[in-house]
Amino acid sequence: MTETPETALARRALGLLDLTNLNDDCSASNITDLTQRAVSEHGSVAAVCVWPRFVTQSVEELKDTGVRVATVVNFPEGGTDTGAVVAETEKAIVDGADEIDLVMPYRAFAEGRKGFAEEQIIRVRAAVPEGALLKVILETGEIKDPLLIHLASEIAIGAGADFIKTSTGKVPVNATLEAAEIMLTAIEEARRDHQKSVGFKPAGGIRTLADAGGYLALADRIMGHNWVSASTFRFGASGLLDVLIGVLEGGDVEANDGY
Repeated sequence: MTETPETALARRALGLLDLTNLNDDCSASNITDLTQRAVSEHGSVAAVCVWPRFVTQSVEELKDTGVRVATVVNFPEGGTDTGAVVAETEKAIVDGADEIDLVMPYRAFAEGRKGFAEEQIIRVRAAVPEGALLKVILETGEIKDPLLIHLASEIAIGAGADFIKTSTGKVPVNATLEAAEIMLTAIEEARRDHQKSVGFKPAGGIRTLADAGGYLALADRIMGHNWVSASTFRFGASGLLDVLIGVLEGGDVEANDGY
């Protein structure tokens, strides 16, 4: 059977997904549901993203599947207690996390404490071993100013981020194509000027196949059609998997949750 553009897009997006449950009331049984959904007959997601307290469980349940385990630190507040954030990171790594999604201290950054924000990222980077990934969440919907979003991207990249990520999914404005274009431009500048390879993760509010397609088209345009892979691009979403599987199985559905 000939694959349609919609099913091809859904298949492409599925392998780029960080399947996420960062709900405040998340339970161990919710995590089991999440890990069971991470591998399907249509393929596997790239990672699951869970609260730190569920890292050990997720690692055990996903053993030998190839699905990575990501967790969040300094989340969602983006606070300024760097020592606590480093300790949180070290504990997550000991528990088996493959990827750390750090909320940069975006309020301090927006207030002019750019060196402080940079130093926190550098210290967390030092706690993340080789082979594990550091994704830095800028919280672009709160920073707002395009010039500040670009600067935050540059600072995170310079401080050692493997990925830069738009949002926590916990604020009124999360991923937008406008912020994505600024961030991808900064990533392309780092590649061009410094031969530095950094990935991109839009997160929050990505609920439809059209949403996913918009971000992939933007990445293809700015970075080139061969750039996107699970090592350079992720979607942070919880309900998008149902959308993609629905499309692959001939349906037409939208995610019904908030992240």
